[in-house]
Amino acid sequence: MFPEARISAVLSSLAGHAGDRLTVADIVAVLRDRAFAILIVLLGLPNCLPMPPPIPLVCGLLLLLVAVQIAAGQESPWLPQRLLRQSVPQEAVTRAVLRAMPVLKRLELLSRPRFAFLETPLALRLIGFLLLSLALGLLVAAPVIGQIPIGVAVCLVGLGLVERDGVVVLVGIVLGAVGLAANFGFAYAIFSLVEHLVWGDGASLPNVHPDAMPR
Repeated sequence: MFPEARISAVLSSLAGHAGDRLTVADIVAVLRDRAFAILIVLLGLPNCLPMPPPIPLVCGLLLLLVAVQIAAGQESPWLPQRLLRQSVPQEAVTRAVLRAMPVLKRLELLSRPRFAFLETPLALRLIGFLLLSLALGLLVAAPVIGQIPIGVAVCLVGLGLVERDGVVVLVGIVLGAVGLAANFGFAYAIFSLVEHLVWGDGASLPNVHPDAMPR
């Protein structure tokens, strides 16, 4: 989970993959022991930009599966065979990696191994539960832009795990908490509005005493 290779080098190898399409199995094979941490980054990247449904939903469900396995203490990710056979155009993968590379390289220059206690099995399980919360946040994120702070937070957590940088992980967790609060506040506001429209608050109904009713 904490390899010597930097994430930019691993993603560059994905971008240089030969062929017209890249399967999920191909991606996992390249990631190997880096699979958990870099899968987290890959699932966060699409949500760092305004994206229409169902992209946040799909990423949220996959992140949920990954987070559960990390929280359970599993050393390498398990994915269903049906999912492993799914593929994406190689051109799309290359384009996404090239767009993310400048930001990733700048972050790599700033990051270094810090807060080694976050590498312990117990800390990793706690991070798994936190990622579980972020995955649920993606499922209920406000359309188009609501997933952006959560997506950035997920990327930071994944990058912090790859770089063994606890500061980056903690920054991602804080940003994720802000994103969750904003999205659950949005969901609560929508629920309250629907409840008001359907049931009303009773404020417009006059309070008439039974004795005042006409006979």
